[in-house]
Amino acid sequence: MTPFSKKIAVAGAGYWGKNLVRNFHALGVLHTICDTDSQNLEKLKQQYSVPQTTLHYQDVLNDPQVDAVAIASPAVTHYALVKQALEAGKDVFVEKPIALELVEAQELIHLAETKKRILMVDHLLQYHPAVVKLKELIDAGKIGKLEYIYSNRLNIGKLRSEENILWSFAPHDISVILSLVEKFPRSVKAFGEAYLQEHIYDTTVTYLSFFDRLKAHIYVSWLHPYKEQKLVVIGSHGMLVFNDVEEEKLCLYPHKIEWIKQVPVAAKAEREVISYEAKEPLREACLHFLDCIEHRKKPKTDGHEALAVLQVLQQAQNSLEKEEQP
Repeated sequence: MTPFSKKIAVAGAGYWGKNLVRNFHALGVLHTICDTDSQNLEKLKQQYSVPQTTLHYQDVLNDPQVDAVAIASPAVTHYALVKQALEAGKDVFVEKPIALELVEAQELIHLAETKKRILMVDHLLQYHPAVVKLKELIDAGKIGKLEYIYSNRLNIGKLRSEENILWSFAPHDISVILSLVEKFPRSVKAFGEAYLQEHIYDTTVTYLSFFDRLKAHIYVSWLHPYKEQKLVVIGSHGMLVFNDVEEEKLCLYPHKIEWIKQVPVAAKAEREVISYEAKEPLREACLHFLDCIEHRKKPKTDGHEALAVLQVLQQAQNSLEKEEQP
């Protein structure tokens, strides 16, 4: 028996949405699958036993048995679909980004608060057990004062025409970095280039400057010879590395810098593999959402958190466009 009483509809069951279908079905809460592709819908209907499938989003909104909607449609549709769901009295789980414009995100946050609905954005890395453990270690002072953070999210992969690499890859890393620093950057700069399609960046580097000399950079590309997903956090007393493509994903490097005759010398130490309970990040995100809508709790990645991520994305995009100008 599922511990959850709420029923979920998944709107958009394509490339990523099918993973939401799989997880919510496994958790015993999937009520409806909604997708505009009739062949895909029929395939999922045969694979999963659900009370309802539909080609029409309005059917989801009109169904009183659906308590919440999980939206995995193209980013350009997020604002409209989330707004309609909130207005229909549904709680909402939406893939990143929450919207494409700051004013749209602000409107959705206000609407959710007015309607007393839960609004959660799937910034997936924040639910990765290794990242959760990494944050616990940082909060406990394991590596001292944060000094520099960098993230690489690289691949030769799924090329998009509806959004650039910054908006496709970087939101998760921005979300994690903001959660680790617990402050908003005082400046955001970005550099990149569009090699395949005009004005659609294939590779970008975004620099975040915080107070107290803390800085971070995020390098994303879908024109890279191999897959790399790595987050490095450098502190005053050690370094933590999260490498999502390795079996040993989280490691502590207790390196130190010693001053010998007023010259800094690196004193290297053996790395320590950090253990944690291995769980699927998306399953953890789905469980968190269900817990929030059952008990009316604020999600870790709520609308306000998503708005901060969107603000960084928008500032980075503005910086890219400024670089384009002659």
